[in-house]
Order: sequence, then C-alpha cells, then structure tokens
Amino acid sequence: QVQFVESGGGLVQAGGSLRLSCAVSGSIFRLYTMGWFRQPPGKQRELVASITPSVRTNYADSVKGRFTISRDNAKNTVYLQMNSLKPEDTAVYYCNRPTGGGQSVYDSWGQGTQVTVSS
Repeated sequence: QVQFVESGGGLVQAGGSLRLSCAVSGSIFRLYTMGWFRQPPGKQRELVASITPSVRTNYADSVKGRFTISRDNAKNTVYLQMNSLKPEDTAVYYCNRPTGGGQSVYDSWGQGTQVTVSS
C-alpha cells in the first residue's frame, strides 16, 4: 500500500518562498512519474507539476517559471520549490502519481500540507 507524507507548508507573504517535501513509501518510487497536486478552498484538486523517472518536468501554466519540482530517489522523496508566491497559490498541496490526463493513479491521499499566501 502506497503512503504519502507531505510537509513544509505554512503561512507566507506574497512574493515569498516555501519548499514542500513528500515522502513516499510502499512503492518502487524510482520507476514512477510523481506529481504535486493542490486543492484551493472550494475548488477541485488540480495537478500543478510532475517529474518523470528521467527527471523530465512539466508544469501547469499558472506556476510555470515560479515552481520547481525535483526528486531524490535515494530518499523516496519528491520536492516542490515554490518562489514568488501569490495569494492564488493558497491551497492544500498533495503528492501522488499522476495519470496522463492529470488525475491520480492512487485513490488514497496523504494528509496534505496547507500553504497560505497573504497579500
């Protein structure tokens, strides 16, 4: 059974930075594309960044140029460096394996980590 443990969120002013971490257990981490999703208040969860086993990355237009996804296969951990944060980045952030259509492979999710950006 795959488990995700997200951390690193917090309250930050607009223009600030945060680095999120997600520890993954129960899978052959290094073989899979991993992604960061977020769910803003009252909205659906969306995929914001993904990284393949060959370290090819992809980003949603809303975060391109500000967020950077990375992975450490030795630690089974995926990271999200978030710079130039905006109030509209406020959301609960989760990691999971993304499908080609931007959904999640696994139905189970971690507890997420709250990111709040004040204006």
